[in-house]
Amino acid sequence: MANWSPYDNNGGTCVAIAGANYCVIAADTRMSTGYSILTRDYSKICKLADKSVMASSGFQADVRALQKVLAARHSIYQHQHNKQMSCPAMAQLLSNTLYYKRFFPYYAFNVLGGLDNEGKGCVFTYDAVGSYERVGYSVQGSGSTLIMPFLDNQLKSPSPLLLPAKDAVTPLSEPEAIDLVKTCFASATERDIYTGDKLEIMVLNVDGIRCEYMELRKD
Repeated sequence: MANWSPYDNNGGTCVAIAGANYCVIAADTRMSTGYSILTRDYSKICKLADKSVMASSGFQADVRALQKVLAARHSIYQHQHNKQMSCPAMAQLLSNTLYYKRFFPYYAFNVLGGLDNEGKGCVFTYDAVGSYERVGYSVQGSGSTLIMPFLDNQLKSPSPLLLPAKDAVTPLSEPEAIDLVKTCFASATERDIYTGDKLEIMVLNVDGIRCEYMELRKD
């Protein structure tokens, strides 16, 4: 007899890269369960504030619940402080929200990207219970084991143990980072059955947020 589970894994892959004055966040739009595709056009990227965007893989019902909680908390913050949250503040809020549910976690694997108070790109990567780290690039989801080694090879981050501490941002220009993300997903889609259909790319810079799309293979 099969055991019932409150969780499911709907697959999908999320990538984020931080640059000197930009941040690129991308995710595919396929949502699956087992060997079935539920929809080919589901956005995994959520705009939390003008300078903060979150991409999430895992169980999409929990992701949607998490997005609603963060939106409510951000609305309260705006009424109290008369301004939007910065990306590092949103990163701490997301960590606290996940940790609060640690005994029955949101089955959501998040990557948060945006611009910090100095206008630099920032990426924060998370586990399901709120442990997080600021990094130069990150991957979450079913294609992470395929994409992470490739990004490590192309964008090797300096060790956090080095002193003086080096900047985590990547040396690429914005168009180069977008091309790299496209290459990541094109190759991951060949091997991962849970990644495919379409790639959604959000680019944050001083001009605001813009969106790009690229078709991926649909089998």
